[in-house]
Amino acid sequence: MKPTILLAEATTDDGRLMTLHEHDGEFQISVAGVPLMSTRQHHSERRLAELACEHLSGRQAPRMLIGGLGLGFTLRAALEGLGPDAQVTVVELLPAVVEWNRNPDYRLAAGELEDPRVELVVGDVADVIRERPRGFDAILLDVDNGASELTTVSNKELYQAESLQRARAGLRAGGCLAIWSADKDPAFVERMELVGFSVTTERVPAYPGGKVYNWLFAGVV
Repeated sequence: MKPTILLAEATTDDGRLMTLHEHDGEFQISVAGVPLMSTRQHHSERRLAELACEHLSGRQAPRMLIGGLGLGFTLRAALEGLGPDAQVTVVELLPAVVEWNRNPDYRLAAGELEDPRVELVVGDVADVIRERPRGFDAILLDVDNGASELTTVSNKELYQAESLQRARAGLRAGGCLAIWSADKDPAFVERMELVGFSVTTERVPAYPGGKVYNWLFAGVV
């Protein structure tokens, strides 16, 4: 049996241990021992970007905001689906996640972060949304495990009505807010609708043919 190798570790803003492990060529990030993301299960992260790109089809010079770099799969799919005139702003709160992705030895998102269409911001995606009203055609949020299954309590604010209203204000006319969630969340979908989004949901396998599912919520203004 091949061993699981600890490659790197860091401390989150709330003092918990975040680790990067590798096993048999696959990578996983965990916080306080709870797996958050892996290179084995990334289909739904890619589908999040594909949904947004489908919505942006035909728009000239679209502007997309991705909250959460993760292991780079949403960013990669966005770049594949957008044209050369697009701009993608990706915001990651944790500097260690950026560092790990930039490390070419880990085969994550080093190349994508060098794409000239990409602007990288190390910080809070809520601040970027607040500072750039009507700045985006699509906002994608893949932060934590979704609105309810949080591993970091401070992320809860991002999914409240006030923050959803700010996200709506950050979108241009006809824009799209797409959110990744570990589970079905009817209360959160209702919250999106109450602030003015027309919402569709999609159940997506974490990996093709798998029996673990995630949920995507797409809200249009």
